[in-house]
Amino acid sequence: MKTTCSDLAIFGGVPAFSDTLYIGRPNIGDSSAFLAKASEILDRRWLTNNGACVQEFEARLSSLLGVKHCIVMCNATIALEITIRALGMSGEVIVPSFTFIATPHSLQWQQITPVFCDIDPRTHSIDPDRVEELITPRTTGIIGVHVWGRPCDTGRLEEISRRRNLRLLFDAAHAFSCSHGGRMIGGFGDAEVFSFHATKFFNTFEGGAVTTNNDELATRIRLMKNFGFSGYDNVIYIGTNGKMSEISAAMGLTSLDHLDEFIDVNRSNYQAYSVGLAGLPGVRLFPFEGTDRYNYQYVVLEIDPQVAGIGRDTLLKVFHAENIMARKYFYPGCHRMEPYRSYFPHADLLLPETEGLVCRVMLLPTGTAVSGNDVVRITELLKYVLHNGREITQELQNRNLC
Repeated sequence: MKTTCSDLAIFGGVPAFSDTLYIGRPNIGDSSAFLAKASEILDRRWLTNNGACVQEFEARLSSLLGVKHCIVMCNATIALEITIRALGMSGEVIVPSFTFIATPHSLQWQQITPVFCDIDPRTHSIDPDRVEELITPRTTGIIGVHVWGRPCDTGRLEEISRRRNLRLLFDAAHAFSCSHGGRMIGGFGDAEVFSFHATKFFNTFEGGAVTTNNDELATRIRLMKNFGFSGYDNVIYIGTNGKMSEISAAMGLTSLDHLDEFIDVNRSNYQAYSVGLAGLPGVRLFPFEGTDRYNYQYVVLEIDPQVAGIGRDTLLKVFHAENIMARKYFYPGCHRMEPYRSYFPHADLLLPETEGLVCRVMLLPTGTAVSGNDVVRITELLKYVLHNGREITQELQNRNLC
């Protein structure tokens, strides 16, 4: 418990945590069950190329998400690139800047221009009103991102894409096992892409998946992820290597068996944060509203420095010294990263909500590596820092630490 500024680790006090707490430390599930599956893989001597684990994993995912087709991949970035190509996107594609850099890179890698769109400050997702303003004769598609697992305005985006004859792809990297309007994420737009990276609450070590209800599109994606092979020695399409290995699929199957457990822990932590942070001035906890299913894998705060008395970046320095590896996302915005800041040096003028949000957002640790007691200690620390924000900021400035 911190009672004076000198108690803070950044000023020489003892850190609140001896073991570092991270954002997205991997969930493991039953390691014994995974090792048994790994042993079976070794016994079969079938390590990749659509083995038994991959086939079972795809079937279980399709059932869970209520989609006709699920194609698992080596990672979500390759899944995005293949799906973009399979959809025939070219020219310009509208995409938010408030996303991980892989989203626009998947376009630029294929010489497609990402046109950055501003967000709705309430949902942090792409703003359909702004999408309409950016459509040109060169526009061939829209990529929406379900940020934090809260779905985009899929209805508006689907209506725009139909009316303007555009392809619609959703980056669902954050939204595995979430729903929207009673439907599981996975069946919206032309296709959706999931990430199963180690830092996601549901992981396959590395991995991803594409889901779609379009038979023709699914066939094309399956060809493209396996060099264009259609049967033995028969290449009928240009493709690449996007296959998921058997060992990654085995991890996915193990994770599926513990999916509800992972979500329950995330939900419990989120609710504990919500109680602990209630009424704190200058802090907004990102809300999950309504009756839909969420995975709660991110605990997202917005910090208003004018009210809180301390800025987001200063707060992060204080927390890092306490061994709480809180993080800012998706700073500074894709439009301020290369090559986009060189291509579009004035993009910020069209992205005022994005520009503001990247300076306010911070994420707190959660997941199975974070206990309820950890959450209480984190919230107590945050309360102390916010109640003494101006004093702490001044002392950091006096010591040239910020």
